[in-house]
Amino acid sequence: MFVIATAGHVDHGKSTLIHRLTGMWPDRLAEEQRRGLTIDLGFAWTEVDGHRLAFVDVPGHERFVPTMLAGVGPVPAVMFVVAATEGWMPQSDEHLAAVEALRVGHVLVVISKADLADPAPAIAQVRQRLAGAPVVLGTDLDQVRGGLLTLVQRLPPPDRDGDVRLWVDRCFTMRGAGTVVTGTLSAGTIRVGDELEHAGRRVTVRGLQSLGRDVGEVAAVARVALNLRGVDRRQLVRGDTVRTPGAWLDTAEIDVALRSAGPLHRQLVLHIGSAAVPVQVRPLGTAGARLRLAGQLPLRVGDVGLLRDPGEHRIAAGIEVLDVRPPGLRRRGAARARGEELATGRVRPPDCAPAAQLRAMGLPPTGCRVGDWVVDAQWWAGRRELAITTVRRWASDHDIAAGMPLEALRQRVGLPAAQLVSELLDGTGLEVADGLVRSPGAGLPPRVDKAVRTVEEWLTTEPFRAPEADELAELRLGARELAAAVRAGRFTRVADGVVLGPDAFAQAAAILAALPQPFTVSQAKSALGTTRRVAVPLLEHLDAQRITRRAGDGTRTFVAARG
Repeated sequence: MFVIATAGHVDHGKSTLIHRLTGMWPDRLAEEQRRGLTIDLGFAWTEVDGHRLAFVDVPGHERFVPTMLAGVGPVPAVMFVVAATEGWMPQSDEHLAAVEALRVGHVLVVISKADLADPAPAIAQVRQRLAGAPVVLGTDLDQVRGGLLTLVQRLPPPDRDGDVRLWVDRCFTMRGAGTVVTGTLSAGTIRVGDELEHAGRRVTVRGLQSLGRDVGEVAAVARVALNLRGVDRRQLVRGDTVRTPGAWLDTAEIDVALRSAGPLHRQLVLHIGSAAVPVQVRPLGTAGARLRLAGQLPLRVGDVGLLRDPGEHRIAAGIEVLDVRPPGLRRRGAARARGEELATGRVRPPDCAPAAQLRAMGLPPTGCRVGDWVVDAQWWAGRRELAITTVRRWASDHDIAAGMPLEALRQRVGLPAAQLVSELLDGTGLEVADGLVRSPGAGLPPRVDKAVRTVEEWLTTEPFRAPEADELAELRLGARELAAAVRAGRFTRVADGVVLGPDAFAQAAAILAALPQPFTVSQAKSALGTTRRVAVPLLEHLDAQRITRRAGDGTRTFVAARG
């Protein structure tokens, strides 16, 4: 199927031409038929030489330009109608400006009412404004059909496997069916039973029509009507979208390239798809701008729309979306640099982003894959070098710390997610454990090493006489220093502030095994040559390891050697 919109000044015969081509009156409203004036979008279709052609008829009156834009926005081709009796008119200008701003490059001009006036002047005017566009006379329907076939045969093939984003141009309720929306499907395929998304909620396609017929599936490009379950008619308006779940990012701020821009007021209306959204405009240079939307839209890089000044009834500029997640502009010179970048017609993609997010932004996943993420290779290498330097500096400044907190390193390096830290450190020699990043086998600083050696000498002669608190204080071995010595394998922690040599538990087990069984705490204390401060937590540790077993009367039995 091929979808074609009309364009042209009011009363130049757009609806009449469609009626003659299809046998269907696109004006469906009673008021339209009474006044002979197209007010809303109309739809009709026909078949020409085996090609199905669907038409979106738009109003030509200046009061209904927003409606016209809603019809033309999602459509790839236009049939532009100019009456021989009047020639080129004011709304012809505005409609042409809209077609050009929306970059609809496939246009057929039809000179209507050629039986009522000489068409030559109108043709000459068209040649001046639409150089290269084919022109046919509406009085010769065979010529019009031939022009339409040539027009659609030049259209690029649609992406039928792409993500669905159906811009709603009409919504209503049908008795016995419920909520129905219509629109022009420009990419993707919709099937009965599909789950789609509207405004963050899931909706189900319970029925599907195209050109008045029930179908099981429709592929782009096509006019479609969806019977939806899960949404009330009152929750839908023209300009909403029904789309593939999770495949689109709603955005309220975009950076755009400006095409054929005139004077830009701060308050304009953005027309894109079938939507019309008020925006605040911040020019960035002469060829770009930042738009802040009064609401959110599912937009992607490469989307095309236009800015219109409704007060002055003019198209202010065509726009192409270059960034749907624009950076902040608070840094000095950032706005000027951004304007220069927008003037090139493209912006640098994110250095690091989930592959699914790039797809939703409309960007190709170019770069290195790191799990579910895509990273710029040069940026990634720079982050790795920075991570190594940062951890080394941290270790120098915190010489007895267990390691640099992973979250602190993530923030210093500028990674967007914690799971990327391990990937970044792979191959650097650094390790991640217990939420900390450190160099494996890191030694103790000299001041701590000297104090630890002193304690080691004491434990050589009396292995179970743990140094007292005042002795540790004199050696400046606080809790952090003791913990560092334990991590280094120099001490074994028995309890808070109680440390012994690295083989203390094995040595104790050997001594206790030689005692008469069962034995008491007092007997263990004497055998080990220590105090209750050391003996009690040491025995509890052996109990936990099932080396000893404690009885109800408080005695213990050595059990490890007995299995």
